[in-house]
Amino acid sequence: MFLTPSGVKESSSLKNISKLLAVLEMLAVTASISIVYHIYVGKKLDLAGGEKNALLVMLAALVVLYFYYLSRYQKRNKYQSFEWRHILNIAVSSLIFCLLVMSVCFFFQLSVERLFPMVLGAIYFLIALGFYFAKLFLFKVFSDGRVKHTRCLVYGAGEAGSQLVSALQLSSEIVPVGFIDDNKLKQGKNFCNIPVHSFEDAEQIVKLKGVHKIIIAMPSVPINKRDEIVSNVSDLPCKIEIMPPDIDIYQKEKILNSLLPVHDVYPVDEDTTEHTTDTRGTAYQGKTVFVSGAGGSIGTELCRQLLKFSPEKLILYEQSELALYEVEQGLSQFISDSSVTLVPVLGDVCDAKRLKHVFNTYGVEIVFHAAAYKHVPLVEANEVAGIQNNVIGTHTLASQAFDSAVETFVLISSDKAVRPKSVMGASKRLAELIIQDFDSRSRKTKFSMVRFGNVLGSSGSVVPLFKKQIAAGGPVTLTHPDVSRYFMAISEAVHLVIEAGNFAAGGEVFVLNMGEPVKISELARNLIEKSNLTVRDEANPDGDIEFRYIGLRPGEKLFEELLINPNTITASHPKIFIAVEKRLKRTELAKVLRSLNKAIEDNDSLALRRIVFKAVEKNAEL
Repeated sequence: MFLTPSGVKESSSLKNISKLLAVLEMLAVTASISIVYHIYVGKKLDLAGGEKNALLVMLAALVVLYFYYLSRYQKRNKYQSFEWRHILNIAVSSLIFCLLVMSVCFFFQLSVERLFPMVLGAIYFLIALGFYFAKLFLFKVFSDGRVKHTRCLVYGAGEAGSQLVSALQLSSEIVPVGFIDDNKLKQGKNFCNIPVHSFEDAEQIVKLKGVHKIIIAMPSVPINKRDEIVSNVSDLPCKIEIMPPDIDIYQKEKILNSLLPVHDVYPVDEDTTEHTTDTRGTAYQGKTVFVSGAGGSIGTELCRQLLKFSPEKLILYEQSELALYEVEQGLSQFISDSSVTLVPVLGDVCDAKRLKHVFNTYGVEIVFHAAAYKHVPLVEANEVAGIQNNVIGTHTLASQAFDSAVETFVLISSDKAVRPKSVMGASKRLAELIIQDFDSRSRKTKFSMVRFGNVLGSSGSVVPLFKKQIAAGGPVTLTHPDVSRYFMAISEAVHLVIEAGNFAAGGEVFVLNMGEPVKISELARNLIEKSNLTVRDEANPDGDIEFRYIGLRPGEKLFEELLINPNTITASHPKIFIAVEKRLKRTELAKVLRSLNKAIEDNDSLALRRIVFKAVEKNAEL
């Protein structure tokens, strides 16, 4: 069965009648061949009378079938409304049919009047046109009152937009009726069989075509351009959704499940739009900036935003070849007219020789360390790899920054580092202690860190997972009814990281103001309700989507915290403050690192777990 845009199965009556009309149309065209042939040749068409006549009939039937399936009937939502392009398709197919018949007549030297192919083409056009309007009428009769179409415009006629439209046309959940694109070379053309309009025409298109939604499909544009697009379309009378950064545009199901309401990516908060770019620009302009984990969610957004401040070189340091390729390709299209040099480097933060070569070759001045294994259950099951990457990798990179006397080093940390219950959280807390130790010994490099909670749009975020589960009809899986987390838009979190790096004096644990924690169950409930569905529970046994509680996973906490010590210092930004926390003694830290390296060499996960938890617990007691 086909699916209508509302997700309801298409009427079987409409489907059966469509098939019947298809058969009748082919019979009508075939009959027209016989009638016209009889008029112009003066005898009935005899299939057994000659190879030439049979060839003519078979060719005509094949052409009808070809244009029937390929040119006019292949799209599922073709007959929702009248469009002139459909008439044009019929006219073109009729013309080609006419030319093919003319060619056959000439090639086989058939004795027919010159007007024979043209009359045949005209009759074919009239028959096809009649059946087209019949389909429109039947679709209206059988779908009115039963199907509510969600019509959308896609902002961005690039590769991401094309992949999105392709996915939408396959799913039939939303009907794309056009693109909006600022590129004048694309305007007026058709991509994926839908027209491209300028933004100036968007308001008129929304009214004429009854558009309910605009989807911004430009995941790779710089954050300032995205801000501008969101601001422009927000005045139009329809819902706005956005394709988040770090999305694999070639996985169609993933695209549809990852679309976010614009307020999830750009929270409605005046503070988030009050960006002071003048002071930040001076900190990064003309500098060589190194971003580890450049292909990850935070790393990619860091690179996008840093491009605004015209660094001389932006070094993309990444362990994954695929992630490095994607971020380099995504960024390169925006710096063709810029003086910024992108340097993609494959490398591991634990590789001291590789890091030394990169730092010496390019003269690194500023470091943002975003490389980390961050998924709690995975790190819990892979302690050796997790601690080696998060702890030893941080120490190795910080050592190179220290030796190279870079200006600024910023560690991206996590709220899971506060009184950690997981290996991942303990590894991030130990990474913080390492950075504080380096700052205490450094006279040239300002070492600091920024700690925040979950970011919307990042890889592993619960929002895309919940949307996928909702689209599948449920259930939505939750670990515990009381679990709560801090959330912030990825663009805002990275903006504040860059701000913190600008005014860091050294040694600070910057903590972002994430607002109030959100209960995950309430987040899931809101997503269900935004999908025009209801939660199935004891109060509503006839609801659409049920919650399924699977229990807390190893290392998972009910509540996350941002501070070890409640005392804080106000920073230069209203959404950033500085945590007042004690440090681990240098001798203690050196002993911990020696023990960790020995346990990693022995692949002793139990020893690793014991060492890191003992170290962070001792620090909490100081």
